[in-house]
Amino acid sequence: MKKLMLGLFAAGIVACSNTEPANYVLFKGTIKNPNSKSLMILDGSNKAIKKIEVSEAGTFSDTIFNANGYFAFNDGKERSELYLQDGYDMILDMDAKEFDETIKYSGNGSDVNNYLAQKFLIKEKAGSTPELYSLNETTYLSTMTSLKEELEKSLNNVNSKFAEQEKTNLKYEHLNHLSSYQPAHRFFSKNKDFNVSESFPDILEGIDLNNEEHYKNFTAYKNIVGYYFSKVANENSKKNNISYEAAAIAHLKELKSPVIKNNILNSFARQVSVMNPNSEELYKGIMEISTDEDLKERLTKQYNTIQKLSAGKDSPIFVNYENNAGGTTSLADLKGKYVYIDVWATWCKPCKDEIPHLKKVEEKYHDKNIEFVSISIDEEKDHDLWKKMIKDESLGGTQLMADAAWGSKFVKDYQINGIPRFILIDPSGKIIKSFAPRPSDKKLIELFDRLKI
Repeated sequence: MKKLMLGLFAAGIVACSNTEPANYVLFKGTIKNPNSKSLMILDGSNKAIKKIEVSEAGTFSDTIFNANGYFAFNDGKERSELYLQDGYDMILDMDAKEFDETIKYSGNGSDVNNYLAQKFLIKEKAGSTPELYSLNETTYLSTMTSLKEELEKSLNNVNSKFAEQEKTNLKYEHLNHLSSYQPAHRFFSKNKDFNVSESFPDILEGIDLNNEEHYKNFTAYKNIVGYYFSKVANENSKKNNISYEAAAIAHLKELKSPVIKNNILNSFARQVSVMNPNSEELYKGIMEISTDEDLKERLTKQYNTIQKLSAGKDSPIFVNYENNAGGTTSLADLKGKYVYIDVWATWCKPCKDEIPHLKKVEEKYHDKNIEFVSISIDEEKDHDLWKKMIKDESLGGTQLMADAAWGSKFVKDYQINGIPRFILIDPSGKIIKSFAPRPSDKKLIELFDRLKI
C-alpha cells in the first residue's frame, strides 16, 4: 500500500509538471530615484507595446505576453535594450541617476540582458557618434572592427542560443554603421566632397537581401535592406533618366519577399504628400503592387486629401480670425489679392528666424497686389505673448490668431503638422502652392516674378 501511494504521488508530480510553456515574461524590479511613474516597453520600431506602473517606492512587477526578441524599456528620460523570451523571469535593479552604469539583472534571462546593458557601455567607451564618424577612414575601420570583436568576446558567458543570434545581429550592426560612414563623415568633418576609398568594405557583399526572418528580427538588417533599396533606386533613376519614385517602384516589383516588399511600401507611402510633385506616380505604383489592403485604404484617403490641396483647387478657408489691428478677418475678405500665408507660433524658433526675411519681402512688395498674412497657432494662454511679440518685433502684414491652435479647421484642412508653413493663394481663392517657399528662399521671389505680382 505504501509503494502504491508513493507511485500515485510520483504520478501526481509528473501530471503537475506537464503544463504548457509560459507565453509571457515576468518582469519586476526596483528603481532608485525613478524618473517617472511608469516604464514603457518598446518594440524594434520604438512602438510602445506595454506600460508598466512604477510605485512611489520605485518597485514594479508585471507580465509581458508574446514578446520574443529585441526590445527596449524607457523610464521617461532614458532607455536601455532588452531581450525578451517567453518563460523569462527577470528582476531589474538600477539607480536612475546613474542609469546605464547601474543596470543589473537577476533571474532567468539575466545573462542575456546583463550582456545588453554592458554592450551599451562598451559602445559608449568606443566614442560618441560625432567622434566615430569624424575619424579618418583607416582609423574608423580599425575602431569599428575592434568594437565588434570586443562585443563578440563579451558573449562568452551568455547562453549559446542567444549568443549565436546576437553574433548575427552584431554583424548587421557593424555593416549598418559602415553604410553610414561616407555621408556622416561628410557632415561631421565638414568635408562635403569626401568619398570612401575603393578599398572600403562592400557592405552588401554576401548578404541575402530577401531573408524575411532576419528582416523581422534585426533592425540593422532592415536598415541594410533599406540602404540597398535606396541605392539601386537612385542609380536607376540617373541611369534611365526617370524619377526616383518610378525607379523605386520598378525595383520593388522585383523583390521576392512579400513581407519585405510591403514593409518598404509602407514606409515609402509617407512620401505621398503635397510636397512631392511625383505623388500621383508613386500612389499608382504602390496601389498596383501592394498586397496590404489596410495600407491601400489608408493611402487612398491620404491621396484624396492631397488632391484637394493641389494647385488650382479651392483653398481651405479661415473665418473670423482675431486680427491684432482690431476686429476679425476671414480669407474671403482678401479676395482679389494674392495671399501669402505664414503659419507660425511665438515658441517656434525656425518661425522667428524667418521674420527678418519676411519683413524684407513685405517691404519689396508693399505696393503690389499681395497680402502678407501671419496666422499664429499659439494656445489661448499665450494670447498676450502673441500681442507682445507683434509689438516688440514690429511685425507687419496682417497678424491673425487661429481660433483653436493646432486644432483649427484651417490648420487641419491644410494638413499642417509642422511650422513654419507657407501657403500661396491666388486672387480668386485658389491654391498656387500649399507648400510655398520660405521668405529666406530665393525661389519665393522667383515664384512671385513668374506670377508677375
